[in-house]
Amino acid sequence: MSSSKGQEGSAVPTKQKGSWSSFLKSIASFNGDLSSMTAPAFILSTTSLVEFSSYWTEHPSVFVAPAAEKDPAKRMLLVLKWFLSTLKQQYASRSEKLGSEKKPLNPFLGELFLGKWEDAAGETQLVSEQVSHHPPVTAYSIWNSKHGVRLQGYNAQKASFKTTINVKQVGHAMYHIDGFNEDYLITLPPLHIEGLVVGAPYVELNSATYIQSSSGYTAKIEYSGRGWVSGKSNSFTASIYPEDKKKEPIYTAEGQWTGKFHFKDPKTKQIVDTFDHAAIKPTPLSILPVEQQDDFESRKAWKKVADAINKGDLDTTSAEKSIIENRQRVMRKAEKEQGKEWERKFFKRVQKDPVFEKLAAKIGEQVNQDATNGVWNFDQEKASAAKSPFHPDVNPPIYVDTGDLSRTSTKSTAA
Repeated sequence: MSSSKGQEGSAVPTKQKGSWSSFLKSIASFNGDLSSMTAPAFILSTTSLVEFSSYWTEHPSVFVAPAAEKDPAKRMLLVLKWFLSTLKQQYASRSEKLGSEKKPLNPFLGELFLGKWEDAAGETQLVSEQVSHHPPVTAYSIWNSKHGVRLQGYNAQKASFKTTINVKQVGHAMYHIDGFNEDYLITLPPLHIEGLVVGAPYVELNSATYIQSSSGYTAKIEYSGRGWVSGKSNSFTASIYPEDKKKEPIYTAEGQWTGKFHFKDPKTKQIVDTFDHAAIKPTPLSILPVEQQDDFESRKAWKKVADAINKGDLDTTSAEKSIIENRQRVMRKAEKEQGKEWERKFFKRVQKDPVFEKLAAKIGEQVNQDATNGVWNFDQEKASAAKSPFHPDVNPPIYVDTGDLSRTSTKSTAA
C-alpha cells in the first residue's frame, strides 16, 4: 500500500509561490462565501468533501462503546470520548499526512460515498450523499446493527476571510442508541486556517460546541489553540453536567484532540478514563473497487481529476474538473426547464425534526434550514430501494481497503 503524501506534496511547491501569493490576495479582497471560489489546482486535494463523513467512525469500537454502558452519566462520558476521538481524523489527519491542509474537491449534487468498517465491533456501515449544491450540503448516515448504534447528520460550510480563513459549520449530527432509546445532539465546531502566509495551511478549532442528551446531560467542549489559554495547539477543555446544573459538572476533560486527553471526576480529582491517539490506530474503511462503483460514486467520478493531481498535471486537473462541473450545469438547466428537482438517493428533506428541536432548545441551537437547503434525514425506504451493496440485508461483494483514504490501495478484504 502506498501513501498519497509524496504525490500530493507537502505544501505549496516552490515554483507556485507566486501563484499562492496572488491567491491569498484574491481571498483577502473577495466578498461572499469563499467556498464558491475556484482554488488553484496545486492546492487541491484528491479527496472530495463527501468523503469526510467517514472521519466520524474511524474508531468503530469507540463509536459503539456507549451502547454497553448501563449508567446514563457514564454513557454520556463515552459519547463525549467518541466525539473527541473523531476530531483528529476530521480536522488534522490530512495536514499530518500531506504536510499541509489541501482544499477538498467540491462535491457535485448526488455524489455518493459508500463504505464499511469491519473490526471487533462487527460491521459498521456508511452512506454519504451530497444532497444540495447551492448551498453545498453533505448528509450522512452511519450505523452498527449489532450494537444498535447509529449516527446521522448533515452539514454545510460558510467560509470568510478576516486576517485568516474562517469557516462556520452549519448543521448537526444526531447519535442514537437503540437499547436505551437515547439521542445525543452534536453541534459542529467553527474553525480557522493557520499557516496561510507560509504556504502550509492547517486547521485549528475555536469557540465551543455541545452534546445534548435526551437522558438529561449536557457536554460543553471549548477549543483553544497555540498562543491562547493553554499555549498548545489543538487544545480543549470539556465538562459534563446535568442540563439544569451547569456549574455542577460530574465529569471534566482536557488535553489535545490530536494527541492524548483524559477525563476526571471533579470531586475526587481522579482520572476515570483516557484516550491516546498514539495507542489506537484508525480502522481502515472498505469501499468497492472503482471499476465496480456507480458513476455517481465519488472515487469513480473524480478519478481522472485525482490521477492528474497525483501526477502534478495542473492543466489536466483543471480540464477534467471543468468537464464534471459543466456536466452538472447542463443537468441543473434541464431540471429547471422541466420543472423538476434532483431526486436524492438515500436522504429526504423534512419540514420538522421534533427530536432535534427538543434537544436544540436546551442549548440554544438553531436549525438554520435556509443555510442547508432544508432539514435532511436518512430515508430507510429509499436506502432499501437503492439495493446498495452496503445495506445490511444485502450480501456484500469484494471490497477494497482504502488505507485511511489513500486512493492507491488495492488490497482485497472480503469476498
